[in-house]
Amino acid sequence: MTTTASSQASSPGIDSAYAWLRLGISMLLATIGGVGMWAVVVVLPAMQAEFGIDRAAASTPYTATMIGFAVGNVLVGRAIDRIGYWIPALIASVTLGIGFLLASMTTSILQFTLVQGLLIGVGTSAIFGPLIADISHWFNRRRGVAVTAAAAGSYLAGVIWPLAMPYVMQSEGWRFTYAAIGVVCLASMLPLILLLRRGAPHAAPGSPGSRPVQPISLSPAALQVLLVVAGLGCCVAMSMPQVHIVAYCMDLGYGVARGADMLSIMMAAGVVSRLASGFLADRIGGVKTLLIGSVLQALSLLFYIPFDGLASLYVVSLVFGLSQGGIVPCYAIIVREYMPAKEAGQRVGIVIMATIFGMAIGGWMSGWIYDLTGSYAAAFLNGIAWNLLNIAAMVLVLWKARRSAAAMA
Repeated sequence: MTTTASSQASSPGIDSAYAWLRLGISMLLATIGGVGMWAVVVVLPAMQAEFGIDRAAASTPYTATMIGFAVGNVLVGRAIDRIGYWIPALIASVTLGIGFLLASMTTSILQFTLVQGLLIGVGTSAIFGPLIADISHWFNRRRGVAVTAAAAGSYLAGVIWPLAMPYVMQSEGWRFTYAAIGVVCLASMLPLILLLRRGAPHAAPGSPGSRPVQPISLSPAALQVLLVVAGLGCCVAMSMPQVHIVAYCMDLGYGVARGADMLSIMMAAGVVSRLASGFLADRIGGVKTLLIGSVLQALSLLFYIPFDGLASLYVVSLVFGLSQGGIVPCYAIIVREYMPAKEAGQRVGIVIMATIFGMAIGGWMSGWIYDLTGSYAAAFLNGIAWNLLNIAAMVLVLWKARRSAAAMA
C-alpha cells in the first residue's frame, strides 16, 4: 500500500501531457490485445468445418471467451483499485499470448473452448474495463473523450485483425494464424505495459477541474443493478451482427472475406461512434448519450431483416457501427459520474462483465435460433427485444437523475 501511495504521489497530474501520452499508449495496447475478442469470430466457419459441428456448437468458443473476458474484467478491475494497472495487465497479457499459442495446438472443440475461455478471454480483459477505468483517473475536463478513446482501441482491433487474418488463413490455415497472433501479443504488449507503471493521480475534492459525484435518487447498489440489466440487454442485441456477420455472409453466398470486410466496416464505424460519443457525453452526460446510441442500435438491427443484398449489407453494417460504438464506454462514464472514484475499477468491471455476458449469451442464442429456424431473421428480432430492455432500464436511470437534480435546484 505504501508503494502504491508513493507512486501516485510522484505521478504527473490530471489532464497533463503525460495523461494524453498514456491515453495513446493505452489505445495502442487495446488495439493489439483486442484481437482476443475478434479472432474467434473470424475462424468460426473454418473451425466449424474442421471439427464437424453445428452453428450453435461452433458459437460456444466465442461464448466461453466472453465469459472469461467478463470474469477477468471484475478480477482485474478489483486488482487495479488496490495495486494499480500495470502488474495485473502484465499478467493478463502473458496469459493472452500463451492462450493463442495453446489454442493453435488444440485437437477438439472442447479443448479449444476451454483455452478460449480460461486464457484468451481472461487475458483480453485487461485491455477493456480495467484500462478505461484506469484512464478515467487521468482526466477530468475531457474524461468522456479519454474513456471512449481508450475503449475505441478494442474496435480498432476489430477493424485491423479481421482484415488481416483471412489472408494469412487462406495460405497458412487458422492454426498458424493463431500461433502468429500469440507471438505478436507477447512481443508487443509487454513493453507497452511497462510504459504504464506510474500510479494514477487522484484529484482532491474542490480542486480545479475536479468533478464531484452527481446526485441520483438511487443507492449505489440499485444503480449498479440497473446498469447491469441495461448492459446485458444492449449487448445481447449487439452480439447478433458482430458474432454472426461472417457466418451470415457465408450462408448468403458472399464468402468469408466479404463478411470479414463488413465486420471491419462495423468496427471502423464503431471507432467514430465511440469518439463522437465521448465528446457528446462531456456535454450532455453519459446517460443521455447512451440512450441515443441504444435507440439507434435498435433501428439499425431492424434494417438487417429486409436488406440482405451485398451492397445493402455493407451499408447497414456501417449504420450499425455508427449506432452502437459508443454504448458500452458510456457505462464507465456513468459510473464515474454517479459513483466514488475509489470504486471505479470494480464498479466498471461489474458493468462490463454484464455487457460481456450479454455478448456471450447473445452470440450463442443467435446460433441456437438459427439452428431452429434455418434463418437469422428471428435472431435479429430477438436482439431488438433485448435492446428494448436496455432502453427501459436507462430511461429509469435518467428519470431518477433528473428527479434528484430537480430536488437539488
